[in-house]
Amino acid sequence: MGAPESKLPERGTGRPACEPLAPMARTVGRPASQLRLWEDPASAPPPAAAVPAADSTENQRRPLAPGAGVAAAGESERASQAEIDLDSVFFRVFQRLRLRREAPVFHAAFYPFAGLRSTIRAKSGNVVEVRVSDLLSGARPLVLEALAEILLTRLYRCRTSREAGECYQAWAHSAPVQRRIDEVRRARGRKVLRPPRGLRFDLREVFAALNRRFFGGELEGVRIGWSPVRSRTALGHYDSSHRTITITRWLDSPRVPRYVVDYLVFHEMLHARIPVEHRNHRRVVHSPEFLRAERAFPDYARAARWLRLGRRGRADEGSWEEM
Repeated sequence: MGAPESKLPERGTGRPACEPLAPMARTVGRPASQLRLWEDPASAPPPAAAVPAADSTENQRRPLAPGAGVAAAGESERASQAEIDLDSVFFRVFQRLRLRREAPVFHAAFYPFAGLRSTIRAKSGNVVEVRVSDLLSGARPLVLEALAEILLTRLYRCRTSREAGECYQAWAHSAPVQRRIDEVRRARGRKVLRPPRGLRFDLREVFAALNRRFFGGELEGVRIGWSPVRSRTALGHYDSSHRTITITRWLDSPRVPRYVVDYLVFHEMLHARIPVEHRNHRRVVHSPEFLRAERAFPDYARAARWLRLGRRGRADEGSWEEM
């Protein structure tokens, strides 16, 4: 990403002194998984000005045991935005990382994103700007510190601890948080779709025919339309918050067989019927049940082949002309 490369240490060795990325944002949406978290927030170091140096023995606290963060993330304790000093949270976590560099000045605040999204950006003057989704304003301090570690290690290209990743993911994928995310996305976000009647295909007619044939007409309340742009990579998408299906406008062409559009719409309808599974705090979008149902589609094999060749400009043994 245009930043100096830093080598990760072998297991059991100290962390590298990482160089910051160029002034650009790092974002956490669905976090990946690794720092050391305090098992009890009361035992954490004092706020910014009073935190001792990273090599001080007074700063050597007991780290969170593996798996403990997962259980702690589901507890009912909550903190309000007014009680949370995000600058101190990020400063404490920065000290624990022992990055062997001068601590930056943190400007961290909650931000009303349309979802569970947080960003971090290195700015001039040794300033780090952080925007944390306000959905986390009710999370426990342990969860906030886990997120701070994930963001900081991505910014400075260091390893994230497994405990931090598990703690944050356990909280983010819990049922109450997922429901709240959907509510916020519906309230703050908006879905931009072009009308379902295109130049070649009417997606509303395609949806109705597939609904009768494969779903017994039971799939209701789903809005469908063409994408605003022609994309060869993002072919289709189902948004569970807005209950919408988007199909790429690249396929609204006389050169595209009907069975290809049928297959893509069928695929997205399966997402509306079969919910996402959560395994070990990870989302499984295409579960075994989903894959079995998808492969039962009569034209699955040839539609998949056409899409594979079509995106390379070789569909139907002819040259592909983008409409």
